[in-house]
Amino acid sequence: MFADYSWSDLMAIFAMQGVAGLILFSVFVLMALGLAIIFGQMGVINMAHGEFMILGAYVTYMVSHLFEAYLPALYGIYFFVAMVLAFVVTGALGMLVEWALIRRLYKRPLDTLLATWGLSLFLQQTYRTIFGAREVGVSLPDWMMGSWNVTDMIEVPINGMIVMALAVSISAAIYVLVFRSRWGLQVRAVVANRTMANAVGINTAMTDRMTFGIGCGVAGVAGCAFTMIGSTGPTAGQQYIVDTFLVVVFGGAGSLIGTIVSAFSISQAQSIMEFFLSGSMAKVLTLLTVVIILMLRPQGLFSLKLRK
Repeated sequence: MFADYSWSDLMAIFAMQGVAGLILFSVFVLMALGLAIIFGQMGVINMAHGEFMILGAYVTYMVSHLFEAYLPALYGIYFFVAMVLAFVVTGALGMLVEWALIRRLYKRPLDTLLATWGLSLFLQQTYRTIFGAREVGVSLPDWMMGSWNVTDMIEVPINGMIVMALAVSISAAIYVLVFRSRWGLQVRAVVANRTMANAVGINTAMTDRMTFGIGCGVAGVAGCAFTMIGSTGPTAGQQYIVDTFLVVVFGGAGSLIGTIVSAFSISQAQSIMEFFLSGSMAKVLTLLTVVIILMLRPQGLFSLKLRK
């Protein structure tokens, strides 16, 4: 596989694919952080998580067109407005879904899987009815175009750098929210002992609703970032949902550090192998490796110690 390349060529290939892997890693992190909050903290298998990401992408698409039509002079800042709106809209929908559907299915993981799978199909059809079956994209502002030439053979797209910076910022914000805020303390108390959390006055129902809403809101931000590197369609979220669950389970459910390490490992492995092998074979080998590791360490790379 490597015999046809010189040492310098291999180094350049690994560097270029490493950069591409970092961009894929950023999308994985943004998707997986929201899912880690929902699945790791609440035990809910949310198969509609990809559709929440696509809702964020469609919100970005609509905001870009509104700025283009009515505020062309401010088009350069539409992404930041879209990111806030994507978080608010997807978070609000997530809280509504938790109130109407999920709260009735706690401690029934198979039922949550089936219910959210049905929700994903409903959302896909809704997007298809409103926006059409064809994929749509946004026009990036001039300052997001182009690339940074690291060397003569290595270029880093500016929009990819923005996605990576967004992933770092969201990861830091989630860490502060979970481990350095009153809400995070309440979430960890509910996870450790729901009955005792109720006894000391924590509103566990509202904590669950906020947790689900924030997890879906982060998925909306991931969708906003997704518009910078790909087009958006009604079923685009399904391309990432399996990889996202793989990242969360491999990293250790409920572990934010594990989610980040897992996302980096899987994205880099896929990116490098896709250059030398087919995309499907790269996914198969990555999945096979993860399955073997999980057979040896079922709790994932990192696991939280909780009182049972």
